[in-house]
Amino acid sequence: MADEETLPGLPATSWAVLGLLSFGRELSGYDVKKWSDRSLGLFYWSPSFSQVYGELKRLESAGYATSRLVAPETGTRDKRVYRITDEGLAAVRAWARTAPLDPPVLKHGPMLRLWLGHLLEPERMREVLAGHREYAEGMRRRAEADAADAGADEAWAFPRLTLAWAERYYTAERDLADAMLADIEEWERKRPWH
Repeated sequence: MADEETLPGLPATSWAVLGLLSFGRELSGYDVKKWSDRSLGLFYWSPSFSQVYGELKRLESAGYATSRLVAPETGTRDKRVYRITDEGLAAVRAWARTAPLDPPVLKHGPMLRLWLGHLLEPERMREVLAGHREYAEGMRRRAEADAADAGADEAWAFPRLTLAWAERYYTAERDLADAMLADIEEWERKRPWH
């Protein structure tokens, strides 16, 4: 069984892709990308198609995944599907249990703009916040819908929990944008030259 000392120095994207395979289904690269968009992308990051295919090859080379070609249901091209190996399952389990936890890194574009508010007109600051509010509400609705789409499948219990977290997170982002809009209104009201 893999442990912390024998885990290879794979990037986090490899572990995320291997984690998607750990749910016991054979997945094509397209499936991995689709599933990462509907779950990982709401709380971590969703890799591009080229990254997904690169990681699948890396995981197969490491012995953590196997692949095979399957005849298409439609179309003329065979599709490559991947499955996690026992060694891969042990490795991703060991990684989830023992790898150091990276703290979240916040890169908040709207707040960077507001930080430079002395260079902007209040109307532009309101536009930035309104756009961010709209984005956060859209992401909140997406997380809510994706959690509902996950259904009652017991294998998806923890992804459903992370989707619930994402829904709460984007609700908070939406509400913070509303609070900042109110703060700007209050700031304008108190400006001495009004």
